[in-house]
Amino acid sequence: MYLIPVLSKALDILELLQNENQPMTLESIHRQTKISKTTVYRILKTFVHRGYLSQSQDGMYRQVSRAKKLRFGFGGQSAEMAFSNEVTESLKLAAAAVGVDLLILDNHYDAATAIRNAEEFVQNRVDLIIEFQVEQEAAPVIADKIAEARIPLIAIDIPHPHATFFGVDNYRVGLEAGEALAAYAQRQWSGQVDWIIGLDLPEAGTLVQSRMTGAFEGVRAALPEQPVETFVRIDGRGMRDKSKKLISDFLLRHPRDKHILIAAATDTSALGAVDALREQKREKHAVIVGQDCIVEAVEEMRRANSPLIGSVSHEVSSYGPSLVHLGLSLLRGQTVPPYNYVAHRMVTRESVLASQPTT
Repeated sequence: MYLIPVLSKALDILELLQNENQPMTLESIHRQTKISKTTVYRILKTFVHRGYLSQSQDGMYRQVSRAKKLRFGFGGQSAEMAFSNEVTESLKLAAAAVGVDLLILDNHYDAATAIRNAEEFVQNRVDLIIEFQVEQEAAPVIADKIAEARIPLIAIDIPHPHATFFGVDNYRVGLEAGEALAAYAQRQWSGQVDWIIGLDLPEAGTLVQSRMTGAFEGVRAALPEQPVETFVRIDGRGMRDKSKKLISDFLLRHPRDKHILIAAATDTSALGAVDALREQKREKHAVIVGQDCIVEAVEEMRRANSPLIGSVSHEVSSYGPSLVHLGLSLLRGQTVPPYNYVAHRMVTRESVLASQPTT
């Protein structure tokens, strides 16, 4: 056995004070542990210095109650989604800065996995749960399990029963995307538009779908004569490959249309639309505005003649600090708003190129 004698003696003293649960003198500790007074004295002074014990004016030693380190559970949307990864990194940095432990599980963009992860958070008795999952139908199941365990819940982007909401104002970010698309059509196509496509995310529920509602309203406000039948919603599910296939199929069905506006619920979906246009060599026939402003979308906007003309930044770097602050406020019993909106910002190709360093 490889034991450290002085460490064993120190733990004997600490455990004695824990078990007695009352102030003790150096003499009584010496008698009960049979450790030399000199060693007891040095160990006690070290524990006092490090904050594990306190010493009163009458020479009595007692254990200091140390606050339990908080642990948050975070169910990430998917490690394969760039925005989800950026949220995770922001949260890890913010939690580390305030000494909060994180138990991170990947929901894999899947309802059943998200439910299992919620059960694991409950089993691990985390102090608070931050849920980032896309399936609205799973939300009440997840929320009920967490509420039954009496654990506070914060839901990112998708509302959950009993949860405090955190995310963007979905209608407003959609509206600004639509306004940007309409402005392009007025500037470059003299207001002529054949189709307005919303690459939607119905699985996420009506709140996230309001991104497309807002985008369509932004276009209608600027182009009030646009026929209602030219507005089309397609379920891209926020995924690149599916969005690419859907837009590819649409382009094949409409080979002569050259003025297409595409509003995407996520940048990942927007990049799928870019892939479809590029594969069919129809980059000049459509323009796209996405959501999230992920790094790959910004790089795409830097490409000459890219159909991706903008993305609404959800300012992901602010997520971690805001979520940790919100979580700590809930645990302290402070009153917080039921809906907590983050700032957003329209990023365009022009602003991206303007910020590019010159060589």
